[in-house]
Amino acid sequence: MNRIHLFEFEDLPWFPGFLRNYGTDFLQFLSNKTNMFVPLIPWIEKGLQSVGTNQIIDLASGGGGGILSLNQELIAKHPETTILLTDYFPNLAAFEYTASQVSNIAYSTEAIDARAVPEKYSGLRTQFLSFHHFRPKDAIQILENAVTTRQPIFIAEGQERSFPSMLAMFFSPITVVLTTPFIRPFNLGRLLFTYLIPIVPFFVWWDGIVSCLRTYSEGEMNDLIAQVKNRDQFHWEVGRVKSGPAYLLFLLGTPKT
Repeated sequence: MNRIHLFEFEDLPWFPGFLRNYGTDFLQFLSNKTNMFVPLIPWIEKGLQSVGTNQIIDLASGGGGGILSLNQELIAKHPETTILLTDYFPNLAAFEYTASQVSNIAYSTEAIDARAVPEKYSGLRTQFLSFHHFRPKDAIQILENAVTTRQPIFIAEGQERSFPSMLAMFFSPITVVLTTPFIRPFNLGRLLFTYLIPIVPFFVWWDGIVSCLRTYSEGEMNDLIAQVKNRDQFHWEVGRVKSGPAYLLFLLGTPKT
């Protein structure tokens, strides 16, 4: 694989949790305001319909990703849809805020490992902007765990290993500075570490560029699938969809009947 797995600050165990949360809050805000993931709804619907469920189990949720804007579109067509936010490092303040906006979103306070999701959580597993955090061995475990438990899985990335994507990430500190006052829930610490001590713009810049370098291409996603045990028990679809000026990469795995 040509991907480069450099470190991201938010993955480091010693990195302060409150700073990690400021970064995931920014991603959540941007994803919701741009309706980034709305073009992927047809594949999300396909994943839900594959096992006759209305439950989405969102893994590695960070600050909630673009769940609010995505949820608005989903419940307009499928009012029974429910979403559970989970993460290995739960951003509880962001989860609480997201869940307070609508009645069909809940969250788990326990640490949930996307490689070994507890069996009590059944439904379409989703990952938005997070699959690149996992090295190939761990990424394969995520897919294998879905196959073993016969739970459909949908993965989406909002960046690529491409010049336009890298360029957008290079200028991300400007976006951080411009949007921070509007991010909710409001937090004075976020202002402090954005404007007076600009740690947040720097680590968002670094993590954003590294995210591009880490992102699996369509071919590499297919290579991962090829290494999944019992992969023939699932239907697999990998693709690329336009969303505004950018492209989204996605992977959908659904159990065969």
